[in-house]
Amino acid sequence: MVAAGGRSDVSDTDQGPGSDPESDWEKVQASPEFTELRRRLRVFVFPVSALFLLWYLLYVLLADYATEFMSTKLFGNITVGLVFGLLQFVSTFVITGLYVRYANRKLDPLADKIRHEVEGTER
Repeated sequence: MVAAGGRSDVSDTDQGPGSDPESDWEKVQASPEFTELRRRLRVFVFPVSALFLLWYLLYVLLADYATEFMSTKLFGNITVGLVFGLLQFVSTFVITGLYVRYANRKLDPLADKIRHEVEGTER
């Protein structure tokens, strides 16, 4: 935002002389480390997302077209459909746990390295 007198309200004290944040970002984005970080993220996210969507689609299709199977009582008033529905929640928590573990081991160390290089700080 520009204040009266044409001065910016945002301080430029964070940036060194001649520092251009956009060119810095372009350098980081073009770096092999950043490319590897994106590859590692995609290796996990795309297959797991596809599997979860297929699992959910299977649940919806069974609920719509295999109503007799889904209404099969397992014990008491507990049906196959209810168990499959609850497993949707379980699978969400499992995927979250797997992602956290994967990120801690594969993504965070590389992201920390990139951040330290960009900020110019020691680890």
